[in-house]
Amino acid sequence: MTVFNHFPRKEDMFFDQDQEARDALLSAVRMKNQDMTAIEALRRLAHRWVEEDRSYIRFFGGSRRFVEAVGASEALKARARAIRDEVVRALTAALAETVNRPASDPDAYLAASLLLATWTVAFIEAHAAFRIHGDSAAAKTSFLAIIDKGSGGLVAALSDTPYA
Repeated sequence: MTVFNHFPRKEDMFFDQDQEARDALLSAVRMKNQDMTAIEALRRLAHRWVEEDRSYIRFFGGSRRFVEAVGASEALKARARAIRDEVVRALTAALAETVNRPASDPDAYLAASLLLATWTVAFIEAHAAFRIHGDSAAAKTSFLAIIDKGSGGLVAALSDTPYA
């Protein structure tokens, strides 16, 4: 067996936890409490991942090297963007499904895009905080502060839709 039996692209070896994290995001949306919005379910998921010290939300020397390697490689940056686009499409469909709207719903697409933008900025800024301070707790605080602020912005932006 070759490595390509497990990873369709060599860049995917670098993002080996992508599918697990993606499945957890989609599950949080699909399995949320009926009285909770998907935005709130994902905000709580971010907090739970930090509490549980999940590997995809860790900020330490090894994760810094990961971020630096991605930033230094056009192929890895392109794959990261492609993964983000794939997640936006899947999240759009999951969001629309939860409110009985078609998968092509532009409000679901807006919600998914803003959610992924929030998580991306939170991740990048948390790594920047770790790079500056060398403090994992400060990085986690930065990550969650942006998640919380972005979630509030999402609620405001989507206030007249079933997603808020």
